[in-house]
Amino acid sequence: MARWCAANGWPVHPLAVGRKTPAGNCPDCREDPHRPADCPCLPAGKWCHGFHAATTAPERLAAWWGVNPALGVGVSCGPAGLVVLDIDAHSAEVPHRDRLLPGIPIHESVNLTGLASGFDTLALLAALRGHPSPADDEATLRVRTPSGGLHIWYRTAPGSPPYRSSVGSSPKVALAWQVDVRATGGYIVTPATRTRSGTYTPVGPTRMPAPLPDWLAAELQRTGHTPRPEPVRVPAPRPVRATRLPQGTPRALRVLEPLLAEVRACAAAAEGTAFTEKLNRAAYTAGGLVAAGRLAEPRAQLLLTEAADAARPHRHRHSLTVIASALSAGAARPLDPEGRP
Repeated sequence: MARWCAANGWPVHPLAVGRKTPAGNCPDCREDPHRPADCPCLPAGKWCHGFHAATTAPERLAAWWGVNPALGVGVSCGPAGLVVLDIDAHSAEVPHRDRLLPGIPIHESVNLTGLASGFDTLALLAALRGHPSPADDEATLRVRTPSGGLHIWYRTAPGSPPYRSSVGSSPKVALAWQVDVRATGGYIVTPATRTRSGTYTPVGPTRMPAPLPDWLAAELQRTGHTPRPEPVRVPAPRPVRATRLPQGTPRALRVLEPLLAEVRACAAAAEGTAFTEKLNRAAYTAGGLVAAGRLAEPRAQLLLTEAADAARPHRHRHSLTVIASALSAGAARPLDPEGRP
């Protein structure tokens, strides 16, 4: 099973014989706790630190399971691109209806009689979203656990966010009561792994994970299982200085240059600088100067295009569209700086 998983690109690590927990660390790691990143055992090919040791390297698999064939197999879900729903069927007191599906209030008119496990809460979530329960999804790999639960395996799309793991009883990040999520920062027990309680057994004919359904991806995002996008940090605005124009420069260019300087200054940040608004204002002003006969239109277009390309060279077509529109609009209101008092 370890080699089959590795052949699918899923990094694996050993589980203790007869258990569903990772094989124990070496004595040095047990006696001197440290971060996995600082552990000398991992580069040396040892299995310390659980899923942090997961690998697809054939020589390491042979060294681990070739010598210890009774070891179980765990898959590190994050690097494998997997999201696995771990449905529990434990006997436990059912919480208040407001805690069954985090973030979803369940009206008192909904009859919850008989609700007793993660099978029920996941089915309820699916029904509220208009979908069948993933527990009945025959298109993906499903694995019955020795305790009567169910693992539902899905694969994530390339480039999708790194989903995080959670437990169904968490008051902070959870999908549903008694439904754990195994993803980044977690591992899952593979089919055919034997424990003292029994064997993890596939359900149905499907042996490969299906793509994560869109509605489940949306629920994982809603419940905080995806990282929040970092806010775009825009550098503090610097005073905009217009180019020093030589003596005798027409007043029309003296009016336009500060606006062009604001457009060029947008090059300091990739976004968040109101580039389009500033380019529109400069082009509108230029249109008024052109209409008043104080600036030739080809000259105006050249100045505006040079400033726009200096700030956003990859948005040339967008800039041309803005310039053309604003020049036309500005032409309706001639601007004659020579006529100012």
